[in-house]
Amino acid sequence: MDKLKIEDVPEAFEYVARLFAEKKDELCEMDAAMGDGDLGLTMSKGYGALPGFLRDLTGEGDIGKMMFKGAMKMQNTVPSTMGTLMSSGVMEAGKAFKGKTELLPADMATYAVKFAEGIKKRGKCELGDRTILDSVDAAAKKATALVESDSSASFRDVMNAAVEGAEEGCEATKEMLPKFGKAAVHSAKAKGVIDQGALAGKYMLEGLRNYFAEQQ
Repeated sequence: MDKLKIEDVPEAFEYVARLFAEKKDELCEMDAAMGDGDLGLTMSKGYGALPGFLRDLTGEGDIGKMMFKGAMKMQNTVPSTMGTLMSSGVMEAGKAFKGKTELLPADMATYAVKFAEGIKKRGKCELGDRTILDSVDAAAKKATALVESDSSASFRDVMNAAVEGAEEGCEATKEMLPKFGKAAVHSAKAKGVIDQGALAGKYMLEGLRNYFAEQQ
């Protein structure tokens, strides 16, 4: 696969939805120790609905508009903090893809970069705050470094780099203290444990990687 066409985008996010369905209980258990305990439900519900929203919008003939509008509907489906952050990431990527009818492998690095930017803007968080930003920003940097050094990198190559970066970002959160929400109250429990939001960010990218892995 050398191009991702507009009609393929909903299917790519189906793989994200499937992975979040599989990881729902794990994320809920992690979140129960540090937050509300509903992270897995939020992710599986939000990303479970997104592919359908995207399919309904393929008639736009514009990947950017499709992603932006689809993410807005996703946000209304899961109006929680993490639901809003995830939706904001997809929306920011949608802005970058405005006017496009197909994406190239390098565009997936852009997706990661813009996703991270969307989260940072909406969440008012910084690197080191122990949030989803710590994993997706690391993913964006690793994917960008790959496409800048290897113009022949495939979709699978770019997403492998992104997931590797996200894994490193997740590991780094073990040494960070939370500054937001209920997790900040339970900060003593955070030491040595991966941030559940950062892990959710990794799973989002991993789902996309799974899609591209099956296309080649």
